[in-house]
Amino acid sequence: MPSTPARTHSTHWGSFRGELTADGLRVVPRAADPDPSPLLGNVAAAVDHPARVRRPAVRRGWWADGPGPDQRRGCDEFVEVGWDEVLDRLAGELRRVRDRFGPGAVYGGSYGWGSAGRFHHAQSQLHRFLNTALGGYVRSVGTYSGAAAETVLRHVLGPSETVSKGTVTWDQVARHTDTVLAFGGMNLKNSAVGGGGISAHVERAAMRAAAERGAEFVTIGPLRSDLPEEARARWLPVPPGSDTALMLGLLHTLVDEGLHDAAFLERYCVGWDELVRYLAGHDAEWAASITGIAAADIRELARRAARGRTLVTVAQSLQRAEFGEQPVWAGVALAAALGQIGLPGGGYCYGLGSIGHYGRPRVAAQIGALPQGRNGVDEYIPVARIADMLLHPGAEYDHDGERRRYPHVRLAYWAGGNPFHHHQDLGRLRRAIARLDTFVVHEPVWTATARHADVVLPTTWTIERDDIGAGRYDPVMTAMHRLVDPPGQARDDHAIFAALAERLGVGELFTEGRDVRGWLEHLYAQSGLAPSFAQFWADGEVELPLHPDDGGVLGAFRTDPDAHPLPTPSGRIELFSATVAGFGYADAPGHPAWLPPTEAPDGRHPFWLVANQPATRLHSQLDFGAHSAAHKVHGREVVRVHPADAARLGIVDGDLVVLANDRGSCLAAAAVTDGIREGVLQLPTGAWFDPLDPSAERPFCVHGNPNVLTRDVGTSALAQGCTGQHTTVRLERWTGEVPPIRAHNAPLERRHTRLGPFTHVRTCVNGPDGV
Repeated sequence: MPSTPARTHSTHWGSFRGELTADGLRVVPRAADPDPSPLLGNVAAAVDHPARVRRPAVRRGWWADGPGPDQRRGCDEFVEVGWDEVLDRLAGELRRVRDRFGPGAVYGGSYGWGSAGRFHHAQSQLHRFLNTALGGYVRSVGTYSGAAAETVLRHVLGPSETVSKGTVTWDQVARHTDTVLAFGGMNLKNSAVGGGGISAHVERAAMRAAAERGAEFVTIGPLRSDLPEEARARWLPVPPGSDTALMLGLLHTLVDEGLHDAAFLERYCVGWDELVRYLAGHDAEWAASITGIAAADIRELARRAARGRTLVTVAQSLQRAEFGEQPVWAGVALAAALGQIGLPGGGYCYGLGSIGHYGRPRVAAQIGALPQGRNGVDEYIPVARIADMLLHPGAEYDHDGERRRYPHVRLAYWAGGNPFHHHQDLGRLRRAIARLDTFVVHEPVWTATARHADVVLPTTWTIERDDIGAGRYDPVMTAMHRLVDPPGQARDDHAIFAALAERLGVGELFTEGRDVRGWLEHLYAQSGLAPSFAQFWADGEVELPLHPDDGGVLGAFRTDPDAHPLPTPSGRIELFSATVAGFGYADAPGHPAWLPPTEAPDGRHPFWLVANQPATRLHSQLDFGAHSAAHKVHGREVVRVHPADAARLGIVDGDLVVLANDRGSCLAAAAVTDGIREGVLQLPTGAWFDPLDPSAERPFCVHGNPNVLTRDVGTSALAQGCTGQHTTVRLERWTGEVPPIRAHNAPLERRHTRLGPFTHVRTCVNGPDGV
């Protein structure tokens, strides 16, 4: 492998320079980044890893029998074929579905985290292709990360993008905040990542500066590690899902003791009287009975919040749960009662610390993006309801005030995403995918999603192509130089779609006559920056102008609510929403409310499980990377257990344990720690799904993927968001034979035979010979 000079590149978790040496790819964090993410330690492993998809592959049953529902998905053999063969066959299938059923029978899946680049953004490439070649596709709305908040905030405060970003910044926290009530914490593993890349990680230093100035951080949740040591935080270990109860108890205390800001509530809010009527009976004693926090401590916390500059934050994790809209709305109400919304370092910020682009001023330059064209299909689904759509075509469902029907999708096309990571109840998802006629996946690696596909097209990874890294909240645009050659026959998503578009008669319309370099120059020109593209490319980065750190729309609203009203029906903060109340949803009333969970620990499943984001990788990306692998135990994901629970079950550090419920089970390695509330377990997502029996109705993942356990239900009829953060399980030591982990082995390494011109690749995770 020839050596190359160090060149700039960017990932969602940080900018760096990459240098190809005799020992492999050397990754050096950007010099100006004060706190680089350790996730950069995963990057080098992507270079020609055994898990890479090297040649186009099709599922044997689909290739031989044609399209149609098939339970063999995930347990069939693959046939490696040439690019021309597979593209011809796929173009014919796309034409069949379009002409027979219309573009509304195609679901344009994927998620936006495949690359930090503006051009090789897989979701944009896919959607542009489907719009151009088919006339549209069934789309999704919302995100797995934040659908509940995105929906409810539109009704009560304004769009999340507007009211949660560019309003309260880390610099304001460092300078002005006296108390931070961090519901769900602000874990640095989450803020280390931001769409489009992070040039400098500033969160740790800001919290250190605020704490040294005397600010008090209070982290509220079952995990002590959800704030860093630098914050010197006080920990209130409440049970999962009880945050809304604590907020209501704090609100009741503010009203009962006359500590609420009546003038602010009168001028800037609507619906306060309705909310006060609901608060009757939801006092500190009531909240104590649910949260386990003493009533005296709740009252004292309310008094502390009413003194000085207080910031209420609500982590994204809280709304990734049943009734997830409620803590977001209750947090708005608590901050409104304190009267500090719109003040520097005070008020309310949903998501601060959950993603790296919260807490930063907005970029004042346009950031170029690949145009996706017009989607001629009106149908959509809430993003987390894909299994419902596939299992129940034509069924009615509620969403944000509308009664809709699920479309009948025959073909799903995925690029840049891994639903077998971010979706819940993977056994149910497998059954849903089996209903499709055809499932197409672009993948650089053999993820579980690729193993369940009919057509797997090998794609490049970010370090194998040129691109531009930039986001709306980071002050640096990065030239993402190609650092290494792709393995095997991998191609860029754009090249694949261009070849398909040509076969479908719209090649020129898709490419607009530009090659990759032409598109990069075109997107760069949209930013209107002074350096030429050639100079930017040679320099490796350029600074972007920023808007003033003035509080954004919330600062302007506080200054003059009549001149700068909020984009809500009343133009004010809606503590009671007549719109939401008018929907008539029992699980989403017209004001923030405590709704008891419908699934809670019981005799059969005595533990809460927190299935949160991992600290060692972004979602499931590069799960085989050095940093990710170093933090596994026995090659498996680690579940954290309280010492009292461990002692009762005879579990010690490093033991293999099994977590189980009626949906599935998984193995993990135990870590005993007092940094978790008793009765709660924590197992992060992102370990590649590795079922012992791929065809099992209740999968047993030997690698430690908690989404075999989580529930696939919506947050409520309002948002229909993801509820993957919490579930209930039982736990016990594993005493059986220890199965091998094969998730990171390419199927080619498991079993293959040469039959004629094709290679047949067995993809059953453990093969017919078992374990």
